Amino acid sequence: MPQRKRLTKAQGEIRHEIRKVLAEHTKPGQKLLVAVSGGADSMALASATLFEAKKLGLAVATVTVDHGLQPKSASVATQTQQKLLALGYKHALIKKVNVGKTGGPEAAARNSRYQALEQVRLETQSDWIVLGHTSDDQAETVLLGLARGSGARSLSGMSEVTGRLLRPLLSVSRKVTVQFCKDEQIRVWNDPQNKSLKFLRVRVRSKIIPFLEKQLGPGIAWNLIRSSDQLRQDDNYLSAVALKEFKKLAKTTSSSVSIEVAKLEKLPEAILHRVLKESIDYFQLDSSRKHVLAVADLISNWHGQKPLSLPGIRVLRKDKTITFRANQEK
Repeated sequence: MPQRKRLTKAQGEIRHEIRKVLAEHTKPGQKLLVAVSGGADSMALASATLFEAKKLGLAVATVTVDHGLQPKSASVATQTQQKLLALGYKHALIKKVNVGKTGGPEAAARNSRYQALEQVRLETQSDWIVLGHTSDDQAETVLLGLARGSGARSLSGMSEVTGRLLRPLLSVSRKVTVQFCKDEQIRVWNDPQNKSLKFLRVRVRSKIIPFLEKQLGPGIAWNLIRSSDQLRQDDNYLSAVALKEFKKLAKTTSSSVSIEVAKLEKLPEAILHRVLKESIDYFQLDSSRKHVLAVADLISNWHGQKPLSLPGIRVLRKDKTITFRANQEK
């Protein structure tokens, strides 16, 4: 009987993390859609997910998003598709998108990519989209949130599960995914944009984090990740408390939310701000800290000011009630 080939350290680590996440969050018979760019992170994800999915009774396919931002992007997508078919995938899709300009090149590409992934998920009737974000991506995200003065939600980084998104490699470093691909002799695509300093995330990755490591000692990335884990736990708890308060205090219709000011004034500030965010986001918006503070000013600094106009809604305080109203309602 032939001996089973012993796994390398990188192979064992990545397969273990993927097996753990899939076993916890999926059910036999469900379908996974793995997002694959062709780089080391996503190719390692694709290879290990295919192996583990079979053992867990999961169907699995891949999708490569062609952003069309580089001259050979279509060729890269086709080559990635061929590599995935060679790995054993029966379904390796390519989705071409048109990237806009809103929010800058990085944000625009990211928004287009996530929209495309969700569209393909629905078209293929997949239950989950599996992403290859690593611990390095997590550290970069947290540091960017800190530099931008973001709140706890941004500083807590990416979650293992967000809606229909799974991120099984958040505890795995980029060095490990690169080694995994070497061990499995998988040829990967090295995106030239990952070295372009015109992108903020590349500057954080290649300049800022190495500088901090040099000045403050090794382990900065993991310290950022540990901090984000703690913040995520705190934010999840506070957000759950705030949601209960919102449901208890808010009077809602399809186009309005009304809450008595006196009841809001009794809330601790951390809960109050989250309740206000729930009120704004009731209309499927994505409020910023600036929006929440502007509404809070109608409570703490009320002097008869005019209605507040936010994207998609108007916020009005009248007597002892504050009302959030969708713009289409006159």
